[in-house]
Amino acid sequence: MADSTRSPIGIGILGLGTIGTGTARVLIDNGELIADRIGHPLRLVAAADLDPDRDRGIDLSGCLLTTHPEQVVDHPEVAVVVELMGGTTLARELVVRALGAGKSVVTANKALLAHHGDELTRLAANKGVALRFEASVAGGIPIIKALTEGLIANRIEAVYGIVNGTCNYILTEMAATGAAFDVVLAEARRLGYAEADPTFDIEGIDAAHKVAILARLAFDTPVDFAAIPVEGIRGLETLDADFARQLGYVVKLLAIAKRAGPSIDVRVHPTMLPEGHLLAKVDGVFNAVVVRGDAVGETLYYGAGAGAMPTASAVVADIAEVATALARGDVRAADPCAHRAVVRRELLPLDEVETGFYLRFEAQDRPGVLSKISGILGAQQISLAQVRQHGRDREGTVPLVILTHRAREGSLRKALAEIEGLGVTDGAAVVIRVEQ
Repeated sequence: MADSTRSPIGIGILGLGTIGTGTARVLIDNGELIADRIGHPLRLVAAADLDPDRDRGIDLSGCLLTTHPEQVVDHPEVAVVVELMGGTTLARELVVRALGAGKSVVTANKALLAHHGDELTRLAANKGVALRFEASVAGGIPIIKALTEGLIANRIEAVYGIVNGTCNYILTEMAATGAAFDVVLAEARRLGYAEADPTFDIEGIDAAHKVAILARLAFDTPVDFAAIPVEGIRGLETLDADFARQLGYVVKLLAIAKRAGPSIDVRVHPTMLPEGHLLAKVDGVFNAVVVRGDAVGETLYYGAGAGAMPTASAVVADIAEVATALARGDVRAADPCAHRAVVRRELLPLDEVETGFYLRFEAQDRPGVLSKISGILGAQQISLAQVRQHGRDREGTVPLVILTHRAREGSLRKALAEIEGLGVTDGAAVVIRVEQ
């Protein structure tokens, strides 16, 4: 049971949007439960938002509500600052201010961590406080805790998965219904699964922010976000989902981080997975991450990757960890990166990445075209696993689908440039990487 004589640990929230309101709700509704579990009471002291007076359906009468976030950071009773406002400018300034003042920070801000995580981690270490960020990747799935604690005995070989629910919903519906991308995107907006401006999601940027964080933890290395190859799902067609199914595959947007000798292979792009793969049945808005360790083998982490309450669950779990450490007088014990050595590893250039490839050409329907295309691929050491040629359409071209064995990305690019120069295909080839 919590000791009621102890002074509560003060919490300040920056941003009372969907996640911030959910976090406040959990702290208030489950406050007694949390206090009993960690042996120490928590109190929401202050919160900042552009519209502090809006009715959020929770009782915030005992909390300072302000439009000035620095008042939350500087509040003398706030020991833990919870940054849920998003962005990388003002949010960074406020997190730096909090850490610099000796206050621990909990954040769900994936973009902030992808761009400034190394700087903030060093500052937290220098100030002897904690920076926690479980909610920054995959919502309510405890993947950060798994990497930093549960799998601490493992040399991580790979971490990869579905970390954007908007894209996963769109790809699931395109495959299931045959509807076009734009139609499914509109439905995702209507259901609240996509933002009014979904660019960060559908262009793969959101997933890239998350894989930068995962790669840093998995391989103990800084990751240059700007150097991560990123490809979204906007250009995918239902036709390719149909062909994938015929070949025994499913298309997913994957965030991938793997060891590659002294380097690391980090990328985000649509990927064809065999129907029997662990991730192939992860549908709708759900997220799932696979971690492969040298001792444990493959482990799968699955659940709600977004939403007010699942994400708030992860935020409050971090708050509880920090509060427990504060009560014990060793707050750095709550920092997942406090004692991790950093080893600088280069990102593997995309041209050196090896995968299988799905290729779809709109090829002229005349003799010799397939042999010319396959000859160019063969000259680049790209061997064919399967070839399918489909019926003639009204323009006189036919979809020519080729599944390759593993090959270097750079070799494929050279081959495709040469094939385009032949004048026997209409437009650029559709390329989807294949992982087994």
